[in-house]
Amino acid sequence: MSDKVSVIVVGCGNMGSSHARAYHKLDGFDLIGLVDKNPEIREKLSEELGGIDQFDDFDTALIAKKPNAVAVCTYPATHAELTLKALESGAHVFTEKPLAPNLKDATSMVETAKKHKKKLVVGYILRVHPSWKKFIEIAQGLGKPLVMRMNLNQQSSGKTWHTLRKIMESMSPIVDCGVHYVDIMCQMTRSKPISVSAIGARLSDEIDKDMYNYGQLQVRFEDGSVGWYEAGWGPMMSEVAFFVKDVIGPKGCVNIMDAEQGSKKGSDDIDSHTKTNRLKVHYSEKDENDEFTIPDEIINTEDEPDHQGLCDLEQEFFLNSIKNNIDLTDHMDDAVNSLNIVLAADESFRTGKTVEL
Repeated sequence: MSDKVSVIVVGCGNMGSSHARAYHKLDGFDLIGLVDKNPEIREKLSEELGGIDQFDDFDTALIAKKPNAVAVCTYPATHAELTLKALESGAHVFTEKPLAPNLKDATSMVETAKKHKKKLVVGYILRVHPSWKKFIEIAQGLGKPLVMRMNLNQQSSGKTWHTLRKIMESMSPIVDCGVHYVDIMCQMTRSKPISVSAIGARLSDEIDKDMYNYGQLQVRFEDGSVGWYEAGWGPMMSEVAFFVKDVIGPKGCVNIMDAEQGSKKGSDDIDSHTKTNRLKVHYSEKDENDEFTIPDEIINTEDEPDHQGLCDLEQEFFLNSIKNNIDLTDHMDDAVNSLNIVLAADESFRTGKTVEL
C-alpha cells in the first residue's frame, strides 16, 4: 500500500488549479481526482497533469475515490457543506479562505474536524510567505501600540469580474479578502480584538442591491493597537495605491514597497496580491538634536516565491500536518477569530454602528 496521501480537488479555477499542480508535484501526495461542474476547466487541467480522473459531482467523486484528503477550492458559500462531507467521510481537508459565510458554519467545520481527529487547514497563503513572515516579525519589534494600514483594491473586468461577482453573491470584499489581512494584524499585535466598525458603498448595478463592492473596516485591539483594511472590486476601481501595507509603532515603521510596479498586469493580477519586492524599515530613534540616528533599511525580497510557489508551500504544510500529526488547534481558532472580525465589520456596515467583540 502506498504511503502517499491520496487527494481530490474540488473546484478547478485559479486556486484549485494551483493547488492541484502542487499535489501533482509533491512526492507525498497522490492526486486522484478533479471535481468541477465546468467540463472545459477540469478537462484542460486533467490533460495538463497527465490525465487525472474527472468528476462533475463531489458526492460521486468521494464515493468512487475514497480519498485520504480533499481540497475545497470552490466559492465560499459551499465551503462548509463540502468540508463537512469530506470530514465525515474520514478525509483530511484543505479549504480555501474564508472558512464559511457565517460563524455557525465555520465553528461546525472546526468542531467536526476535532471530533473526527482530522486535519483542517485553511488557505491563509500569507502565513507561508517568507517575506510576509519577515514583515510580521519586524512589526512585532516596533513597540506598542501599532497602527496597521492595509488595502487590496482590484480593478477587474472579464473573467475576474465574473468571479468576483459570484463571490459577492454570499459575501463582500472586506469579508472575503479581509480575513487575510485581519489575520496578519492579529499576528502582529498578539492582542485581543475588542471592537470593529466599517463603511462601504455599492458602486455597481451588476451586484445584488443588498451587497456592496467597496468597504473599509477599522478594528481596535485590547493593547491600544488599531488597524484599517480597505477592499474594492470592479471595473470602476482605481489603480492608484491599490496595494498599501504599512505598519507604524513607537519605534518606527515598516512597509511593503513597489507592489504596484511588481505587477505589469494590474491590480487583478493574482501574483500582485502577495508580491513584496522590498520591505522598508524606518527607525524613530533620535539624537540630542532630534535627528535620526539610524538610516532607513531596505530589505530585498525579490527572490520570494511566486503564487504557484506559495501554493506549493501551503500544501507542504498540509502534508506535514497529516504525516506528523501536527496540532492545528491554534490554526483553526485563528481562522475563526479573523472571520468573526470581518463578519462584525459587515454587521457594522449594515447597521451603521460599532460592533463590540
